[in-house]
Amino acid sequence: MMQRQPGLILLYALLALSTAHLRAQGMGSGPALPPPPGGKNIKCSGRPIPQLEDVTQKAGITFKHDTDESKKFIMESMSGGVLLIDYDRDGWPDIYFTNAPSVKDALKGLRPLGALYHNNHDGTFTDVTVKAGLNTPCLAMGGAVGDINNDGWPDLYITCLGGNVLYKNNGDGTFTDITAQAGVKDGRWSMGASFGDYDGDGFADLIVSNYVDFHLNDLPEFGSASYCKYRGIDVQCGPRGLRGAGDALFHNNGNGTFTEVAKSAGVDDPDGYYGLGVVFIDLNNTGRPDIYMANDSTPKYLYKNLGNGKFEDIGLQSGTAVSEDGSEQASMGLAIGDYNHSGLPSLFVTNFTDENDLLYRNDGDWNFKESSFKAGVALPSLPWVKWGDAFVDLDNDGWLDLIIGTGHVYPQVDSLPSGGGYRQPKLLHMNVGDGEFCDASDQAGPALMQKGVTRGLVVGDLFNDGNMDVVIEDLDGAPMVLRNHGVPGRHWVSFELDGTRSNRLALNARLILTAGGMTQSSQIFSGGSYLSQNDLRVHFGLGAATKIDKLTVLWPSGQKEEFTNLAVDKFYNLLEGKGIVDPAKARPTPVKHP
Repeated sequence: MMQRQPGLILLYALLALSTAHLRAQGMGSGPALPPPPGGKNIKCSGRPIPQLEDVTQKAGITFKHDTDESKKFIMESMSGGVLLIDYDRDGWPDIYFTNAPSVKDALKGLRPLGALYHNNHDGTFTDVTVKAGLNTPCLAMGGAVGDINNDGWPDLYITCLGGNVLYKNNGDGTFTDITAQAGVKDGRWSMGASFGDYDGDGFADLIVSNYVDFHLNDLPEFGSASYCKYRGIDVQCGPRGLRGAGDALFHNNGNGTFTEVAKSAGVDDPDGYYGLGVVFIDLNNTGRPDIYMANDSTPKYLYKNLGNGKFEDIGLQSGTAVSEDGSEQASMGLAIGDYNHSGLPSLFVTNFTDENDLLYRNDGDWNFKESSFKAGVALPSLPWVKWGDAFVDLDNDGWLDLIIGTGHVYPQVDSLPSGGGYRQPKLLHMNVGDGEFCDASDQAGPALMQKGVTRGLVVGDLFNDGNMDVVIEDLDGAPMVLRNHGVPGRHWVSFELDGTRSNRLALNARLILTAGGMTQSSQIFSGGSYLSQNDLRVHFGLGAATKIDKLTVLWPSGQKEEFTNLAVDKFYNLLEGKGIVDPAKARPTPVKHP
């Protein structure tokens, strides 16, 4: 951790206390802390910037999230996760948008469906929600993808207010709601979710972050208390002033059922924090997935996997619970990636307006350095409320970039004389390869500058052309499918893994790739961003490299496989213990009804 002079430490401590006091009074994030020495906003110049084109209409996507424009209750501001899931295992990512009603409609018993869009392989998508049997509507927030029974068909878990839903993939293009028999309903206000095999038994377990104790029959009145104010105006109440809901950890019993073990495992949230984004991720290359959780307006959790079915919260000791100056933030989204080629995954956390986004550089040995201002990702973020985010190599140069969605919580901010407004643009930070990022938000085409109310954001190669695309769910309008036109002359490679001894989706497998004198690493993970799910395939940009010198795969089971002299600009399927195989040998055979 960087050492500050005593006087500066005292100044930051006093300002942090002042900010915390204003938050406690329901006045939003309070005053912005001054940037530390070295804070910078680096503008991109002299480098090609990939252009992101809004192809939503062209793709045939007509979904719109249900909404109440006034947002008088906190439930109405927090939904909007989006998931990429190749549900039919044809090698083309499909898209699922979550949906939730207004409180007014919820009180009437109305529950709008989300929407599953099948990828047609030609740049278009078809709504197959009803055909697929995704017909258990709830007050949906987000979700995650996992294969609960290792049959090779990815299942869909949707988090909701008042009861979550687990859809089992039947392998024939349809799903069945098995929530009750699986024992994963929960019943609280669930937000983030992530699958990962934390005990190494070959079956994916499930962590669920819960938010606040909120009930439709006991609604806090708009603007009625000190915690229902923001900069002097009446707004929705919470989360400050409301009680935290606690979190859940469901252990996979290997027979299609789960047992809730959060308390015995040490991850039940005894402090009652407000859980949002969460992810299973191996942060110290131990071969065991840890848990990182973003909490709204409270410290974040880093649960170290102790290897005996238990976890220990080391958020404060590791430097990942609060900002460098010790203040708590309203943290929402989580991005994971080895942005500096250290061989370790670093963490990026999105926060509220006047709170900079946080880049926690992983220095190994459970030590993280908050490098947000030095890296150039802090100052551009301050005016906005940030949500879904992702590390992604958009220009295929071998260095992970950052893309972030923004949008305020309170529509009422448009009445204020200053501020970023309710609808806000997106942020794009391009990795310049020396631990810093340049701001290209206004250089990647008009789509990123179009203002909206972003919540979920995911990345994946939707069109299988070697460029990573972006899907954004908007709380108050149509979603965005942003097609990445890439940078000519850059090479790439993509890997899809299937476990045999490991969990079938190979969650938390680690890949280390060397090409063109550059070594990169990546890890497969479920969940992340803001209540969302990225493409589970692993994509590497390769720059000018024309061959892959070496690929090392470290499977969750402990098995290690190495490959050399691989061709670039290709998709590879890896089957644990069998190496590179034809996709038909790795993927399950579709179920056909007589």
